[in-house]
Amino acid sequence: MNRFAIATTLLVCSNVFMTFAWYAHLKNLAHKPWFIAALLSWGIAAMEYLLQVPANRIGYQVMSISQLKVLQEVISLSVFVPFAALYLREPMKLDYLWAALCLLAAVYFIFRSRY
Repeated sequence: MNRFAIATTLLVCSNVFMTFAWYAHLKNLAHKPWFIAALLSWGIAAMEYLLQVPANRIGYQVMSISQLKVLQEVISLSVFVPFAALYLREPMKLDYLWAALCLLAAVYFIFRSRY
């Protein structure tokens, strides 16, 4: 597997952990004190960092820092939207489509000099 694919896979996995760390407590721990949610979120976020740091190191070998950041943002939204819809039962909005189109434009502009 090439470095771009490895970095992307690690970023996807880290974003799954990040999304759960940041937002799952809103559903599961809403009745608990905030510091309980924070401690549990930090535990989940530790897994995110264990994936994010190597993803960035590997990705930086084949991408610029700007490309790496834009890729991470696209992955973040790609993970967040299904999480919000399926896990938090948030209604899907047309705004998600517009945001996705803006991110696709960002991907185009930041990666166009790569090829």
